Amino acid sequence: MPLVNSREMFKKAYEGGYAIGAFNVNNMEIIQGIVEGAQEENAPLILQVSAGARKYANHTYLMKLIEAAEATSGLNIVVHLDHGPDYETCKSVIDGGFTSVMIDGSHLPFEENITITRKVVEYAHDRNVTVEAELGRLAGVEDDIKVSQEDSSYTRPEEVEEFVKRTGCDSLAIAIGTSHGAYKFKGEAKLRFDILKEVGLRLPGFPIVLHGASSVMPEYVKMINQFGGKLGDAKGVPEEMLRQAASMAVCKINIDSDLRLAFTALIRKHFAEHPDHFDPRQYLSEARTALKDMVRHKIVHVLGCDGKA
Repeated sequence: MPLVNSREMFKKAYEGGYAIGAFNVNNMEIIQGIVEGAQEENAPLILQVSAGARKYANHTYLMKLIEAAEATSGLNIVVHLDHGPDYETCKSVIDGGFTSVMIDGSHLPFEENITITRKVVEYAHDRNVTVEAELGRLAGVEDDIKVSQEDSSYTRPEEVEEFVKRTGCDSLAIAIGTSHGAYKFKGEAKLRFDILKEVGLRLPGFPIVLHGASSVMPEYVKMINQFGGKLGDAKGVPEEMLRQAASMAVCKINIDSDLRLAFTALIRKHFAEHPDHFDPRQYLSEARTALKDMVRHKIVHVLGCDGKA
């Protein structure tokens, strides 16, 4: 199957009360683990690439790996730019074969966010590429995106209708209390489902996106701590909260930190148990398998998109 944009995928997700996993990719083993997990669960899939990943792995390398995944899996796959910082980056990846882009103007004043988003939408839609935009700012760290708790802000539901109408964007990332990175909550996580509900009422049928939605699965945190890491009691968003969001207007849930934790945990464990090993195929195989199992868990127990490919 050819690579697809997210339009039809999100329509089915909204109507079916489930979400699509948007998993960040950085190298071959991560792509393989994600795709194998989605393939085993027959799930639709978004592979997303950050600006940092493009810098690290090279756009052409990543595209060829994703094309190989599409050719061998038989899945509907969207290749998506995560947190596009400007028009030029969005244009570059569209020209380079991406089928979906995010333009992140959330740090800009409302009118400037509309202007840059509309410019990206016009270029993308002429090329059958879908566009995600963002209103509200998430705290935390992801690659070059660094937002302090003080500078974060919830999405204002009263702005979403005007924003979507004037920009023509295809999906909207909102801030309801999630955060980038393997962060710590003070007490239990609290998501503003009241904001999500009101946004859903104001934008009926329109796909909403959650960033910073890793659960920071405790088994991997424990493993990393056990084998020399210092994550302490890092925790993310409880999976039952994410499942609730997926049953509402949320059609795309981004998962990155959980991938990194699973991958790193198994590598640390491998070297602790086999300090004399130096063959990357040995430790990367175990990391890839752990990542695949984690992706399957997310698809079935959080996203609810198993069997929906």
